[in-house]
Amino acid sequence: MGTMSPLNAVLIFLATVLGMELFAYAAHRWIMHGPGWFLHKSHHRPRTGNWELNDLYAVIFAVPSFVLLLGGVQLGWWPGFTWIGAGIAAYGAIYFGFHDLIVHKRIRHRYIPRSSYMKRIVQAHRLHHAVRTRKGTVSFGFLYAPKPEVLKAQLRESGAVVQRITIPD
Repeated sequence: MGTMSPLNAVLIFLATVLGMELFAYAAHRWIMHGPGWFLHKSHHRPRTGNWELNDLYAVIFAVPSFVLLLGGVQLGWWPGFTWIGAGIAAYGAIYFGFHDLIVHKRIRHRYIPRSSYMKRIVQAHRLHHAVRTRKGTVSFGFLYAPKPEVLKAQLRESGAVVQRITIPD
C-alpha cells in the first residue's frame, strides 16, 4: 500500500511503545484484576513451577503484534501497521525484561537495581504484590510508577489486607 518515511515509522513505533503503557495499565487494572482474575491470580500466589496461568496473557497480547507485523510486512497492509506491531512487540520485550527477569527473577541473575528509577519500579511492583486479592491493590502500570510513599498511603486508605511485601518467585 506504499512506503513510509523513516521518521514517521520511528514516531509511530515510539508512540506505540508509550501507548502500550497506558493499555497495560488499563488491562492490568480493569481486566486482570477484574473478569480476567481467574488467570492473573496465579501471579499473586507463589509459583510452583516455571509457568503460571498468568503467562497466557503474554500469548494473548502477542496476537495483535503478530497480526499487524504479518499484515504490514507480508500482506501489503498500510506500512504503519508494521511499526505498530513492532512497537507492541518491543513493549512486550521491555516488559519481559523488567517484570519477569529483573523483578520476578524467572531466570537467575545478579543484577541489583541501583538507579532511582529502577528502585522505584521494583518497589512499586512489590507494593502491588502486598495484596493477594484482586481488590485493594496499587500500581498497575509498569514503566511508570508513583512514588512508594504515595502507594503506601493508597494501601492504608484502601483497607486491604496487606501481606508481607514479597514478590512470588
